[in-house]
Amino acid sequence: MAKQVVPEGARQRRRPTRAGTVLSEEMIVHTALRVLREHGSAGLTARRLGAALGADPSTLYRYFAGMDELTRAIGDELMGRALAGWTASGEWRADLRALGRAIHAAYLAHPQAAVLTASRVTGRPREIAVDETILGILRGAGLPDPVAVRVYHAFIDQSLAFAALDAGSLALADETRAVDEEMWRSTYAHLPADSHPNIAATAQLLARRMPHSAYPAALEMLLEHTAAQLARAGE
Repeated sequence: MAKQVVPEGARQRRRPTRAGTVLSEEMIVHTALRVLREHGSAGLTARRLGAALGADPSTLYRYFAGMDELTRAIGDELMGRALAGWTASGEWRADLRALGRAIHAAYLAHPQAAVLTASRVTGRPREIAVDETILGILRGAGLPDPVAVRVYHAFIDQSLAFAALDAGSLALADETRAVDEEMWRSTYAHLPADSHPNIAATAQLLARRMPHSAYPAALEMLLEHTAAQLARAGE
């Protein structure tokens, strides 16, 4: 049976933890981000998190029903940071571009947390606020609702998919990532033209581009598609 989460108003400890702090959901999430950064997703356990907080691991269940709920809260925190770093301009293309980049950047700032949470649907307030904002931009631009939902789906999945992909690379050990990136010069650039004519013709371009994220280019493609949908809706 799942543990009963203590209502928010009754959660606060009557005395500080061993570290001299009073626990809160926000503090637990922020500490979990630090544990993820230091130990990776496999290292985020109730025991390790309790030790980092200076509290008994069982105390965590006053705030979260389990580690899965904490995982969703971490994802919601990243979404909140993205929205907090974004300002609306009133121009749909600029707003979507800036919000997509803010989401991508917020997740890449915490690669281990991004790998853990990018595929999750949290259903929590800050994620919902991001979704409401995206749909508002698209509907406000004049897209019919079925098209707005289709573009929203592509936009948020693209942002999170690239966040997970790029964060996965950042979460690698520096030496491992360097070997992967060098592969474009050490292997691809030396493939013979008679057997791999297309790779050979573009090898230098590939070596320069592939170590970098394709998200900005993919985002512009989606924005161009959205502009075409708007033009079609206005016909």
